[in-house]
Amino acid sequence: MTYTVAVRELCEFTAKQGDLDLRFTPAPTALEGIAGHAIAASRRGKGYRAEVALSGSYQSLQVRGRADGYDPEAQRIDEVKTFKGRLDRQPASHRHLHWAQAKVYGWLLCQQEQLAHIDVALVYFDIGTQQETVLTERCSADDLRQHFEAQCQRFIAWAEQQVAHRTARDAALGALAFPFGGFRTGQRPLAEAVYKAASAGRCLLAQAPTGIGKTMGTLFPLLKAAPAQRIDKVFFLAAKTSGRQTALDALTRLADSAPALPLRVLELVARDKACEYPGNACHGESCPLARGFYDRLPAARAAAVEHGKAGGTALHQTHVRDVALQHQVCPYYLSQELARWADVVVGDYNYYFDLGGLLHGLAQANGWRTALLVDEAHNLVDRARKMYTAELRPAALAEARRSPTAARHAPVKKALDKVRRSWVALDKAQTSAYAVLSDFPDKLLAALQQCGSALTEHFAEHPTEPDAAMQAFYFDALHMVRMAELLGAHSMVDITQPTKLTTGYNGKAAAPGDSLVCIRNVVPAPFLQPRFAAAHTSTLFSATLQPARYYADLLGLPADHLWVDVESPFDAAQLQVQVARHISTRYPHRNASLAPIVALMAQQFHARPGNYLAFFSSYDYLQQVAALFAQQHPDVPHWSQSRRMLEDEQRDFLARFTDSSAGIAFAVLGGAFAEGIDLPGNRLIGAFLATLGLPQINPVNEQIRERMQALFGAGYDYTYLYPGLQKVVQAAGRVIRTPSDEGVVHLMDDRFGRDEVRRLLPGWWEKRKAGSG
Repeated sequence: MTYTVAVRELCEFTAKQGDLDLRFTPAPTALEGIAGHAIAASRRGKGYRAEVALSGSYQSLQVRGRADGYDPEAQRIDEVKTFKGRLDRQPASHRHLHWAQAKVYGWLLCQQEQLAHIDVALVYFDIGTQQETVLTERCSADDLRQHFEAQCQRFIAWAEQQVAHRTARDAALGALAFPFGGFRTGQRPLAEAVYKAASAGRCLLAQAPTGIGKTMGTLFPLLKAAPAQRIDKVFFLAAKTSGRQTALDALTRLADSAPALPLRVLELVARDKACEYPGNACHGESCPLARGFYDRLPAARAAAVEHGKAGGTALHQTHVRDVALQHQVCPYYLSQELARWADVVVGDYNYYFDLGGLLHGLAQANGWRTALLVDEAHNLVDRARKMYTAELRPAALAEARRSPTAARHAPVKKALDKVRRSWVALDKAQTSAYAVLSDFPDKLLAALQQCGSALTEHFAEHPTEPDAAMQAFYFDALHMVRMAELLGAHSMVDITQPTKLTTGYNGKAAAPGDSLVCIRNVVPAPFLQPRFAAAHTSTLFSATLQPARYYADLLGLPADHLWVDVESPFDAAQLQVQVARHISTRYPHRNASLAPIVALMAQQFHARPGNYLAFFSSYDYLQQVAALFAQQHPDVPHWSQSRRMLEDEQRDFLARFTDSSAGIAFAVLGGAFAEGIDLPGNRLIGAFLATLGLPQINPVNEQIRERMQALFGAGYDYTYLYPGLQKVVQAAGRVIRTPSDEGVVHLMDDRFGRDEVRRLLPGWWEKRKAGSG
């Protein structure tokens, strides 16, 4: 069997050496890199060939890639590298890798064109000045062939192991049996839909109720489909840690049920959770785990893969750390290297959907055939909006200007001061506390671009001067410039100024330059669409994806995507759903709603003592009801969610729900306890929803409503109704978790009786929804 490898993948495996060193310069953005390559190609002669597809073989290894350019007249092949900062500060290890890649392309071209020799050139293109530095070496075809074969020889043992692993993996997946005695109700239709979508290379949007085993119901069929569909990687993407853990548990169950299953499972975690030396910079002179990283990587990589062999332990965060520390390499960057060799990668949404998403970048660079599973996909709308939103906060600029770096380095201070002046001028031109602009202000954008260049140069020249405040503003500015370049109807530019009657962000009287400047993404579809298109198949699943068109529109799903609404395994008799039509939770009616809400909650508790969750639209509303409840019913145990609860406090909050306890917990809708928690049986027997969850009506949301109306003709629904009801259904879903659970949900607002609202609630509630409390 032939193993196919990209030139880049080959050389990164064989030619990286020395320290892990991230000091040289932040990499140019993808758009900057594309533009730089295009400019370099446009400067060449008429016969110049850009993006030359090349391939060659060595024994069982097939090597392929695209050379950046070839000049037949000069008989020169170019490897173009874009950069920022000073080239003379480039580590030798980077240059070594670039030459290795260039010479592999040189041999492939010599072989294709039957050349006896060729000039191999490294073309370093400065993004800032657009100047080129060209390093050229004349090479004979024989020397290039020897270089090529040397790289292949270093890789081929690993490639043969990979071929054997892939063969064994696919054979085992073909014979894999479902790890339980049978499918749960609803689980089989979900699994069939996932398998069919994978077989057809389609995108699937799957609404499936809680309790049917969605994670196993999606992972199992996708893994079964992998051999026939030649799927290289499965990416399981979750919004929260709990979702990742559920996936890892399901994959462990599969491994336990099939001890000979050679499936490499990798968990990716955030850098701050994996870093062993958080106060140290990522280079060999600062961090001992960066020193000699690439020299020790081969042994660490081999040990990690051996650790995760057939029926063995998945490479969870703790196991990657153990292997990394045994070999004295960085756990975080070891896990990134292992992503190249894993079969299933479990990580956060941002690893694939973010602008610089690691998994998407690796898949594109290496030509992987990938499959996506997007857990709790209703969360992707808000998460993707945040990924493609950029903010400039006055406090961040102020801290950067006060930093030691600004005090010591005049060019840095000058660049920051120019941003400040442009910001002040922008604020002075505004006549209202909130404004939406047709485009990003030219002068502020130019100041941010110049500031970015100045800071890039500074960081390159002073790599050992840590300055957290300066770096924070630098990354904010870079992201703002990137999003300004990508500005379109999907986003809006807005400015929020503290009013003259309030204080500014710094606690002082509001002044020009105290505004929040934002490129606010409203519709992430244009950014996500190419990510879904790049995957062979994708399944987005959740218990709340109603209406489907809302998610398809905002997430940019392919026009031919599939939809399945899996029937609930639960019966209406398990859940009493009562609508309190005599209560209104509208803001003007809040004070009047307190007494009837407290009365209804007390009546329910005394009729059936047990554990309940009560959800409210805000902390203020929660506290008002909780205070009145405590006053009128001091005999009923109750506890409340507080603002900015720490993880230990959240665990204590949930620990009060036991099989033998009774009481009412007060929480905020959309918060930590409204989804993703599991309290089966008597740990939770009911929920009170004193809100429709509608986002607050304010100038920002009203602008979003206008944009949604213009794009989709459903401004109110897309901005307020659908997001609100999704939160309600998620929160109510905490009550029934297993087929044996029974409980009650009180929907405390007259609007829950409206037809347009009822249609967005789960169909299996229907028999009881009409009742009133």
